[in-house]
Amino acid sequence: MMEQASQALVERRYFDAERLAAEALARAFTVLDYERMARIVLPLEEARRQKRDAAAEAGYVGVVIDQLPVGRALKAGCYLVCPPRVGIDGRSLREAADKKKVAVIVVVREPTSRDGLWPVVALGPVTVRTKVPPPEMTHNGTGAPGGTSRQRKKAGASPADGAAAPELPRPSVQWFLRTCELLGDAAIAAVDRALPADFRVENLFRRLEALPDHEKLHQALGDACREAMMGPEPGRKARRAEIEF
Repeated sequence: MMEQASQALVERRYFDAERLAAEALARAFTVLDYERMARIVLPLEEARRQKRDAAAEAGYVGVVIDQLPVGRALKAGCYLVCPPRVGIDGRSLREAADKKKVAVIVVVREPTSRDGLWPVVALGPVTVRTKVPPPEMTHNGTGAPGGTSRQRKKAGASPADGAAAPELPRPSVQWFLRTCELLGDAAIAAVDRALPADFRVENLFRRLEALPDHEKLHQALGDACREAMMGPEPGRKARRAEIEF
């Protein structure tokens, strides 16, 4: 499977490479094969980095507050999913884009907190949350996105594709990238470094399923796997039975 993933990576078939590597990683985790996990994480990280870069370079920004984009409305770029939409909608959007082999970056925000920050969430086996500064307003004092109507449509402001309400700021691509970094950093910080390595592997693996775009999360998982490789085999078997149960 990893030979196929590596070949797909060489041929720049990044969605296929990610799918194969992610499945291989899940299988290796099931049997607690930490050595294979550590080796799989590297090509998986690279495939996902290429997808993330493609989404950012597309330059499209869509804000979803109604129906999730489907069909031709689902294009490469960055998507901000806003209330009343919730975390599961962001995950569904990312999975739909992967099936279509459309590169996207998805951020789900929750209602603004009292401190003026935006709570953002990533949903997976483990839910990850943090707060980030909202994007700067890109209007001329009216609350509407700036630029001509043609520019706003190109940026994703058309109501037909779930655009922002006039009072919402429209994030930049840089804001999406920074927010994803902060979410991933929060995921890593939530894993206690004092835990045994095999427990940290599980915690990081579950968070990676929620945040597949974060490079440092892949690296932290690889480091934990290399530490866990040194653990005793009897303890590994007991841990495997615990996870399977």
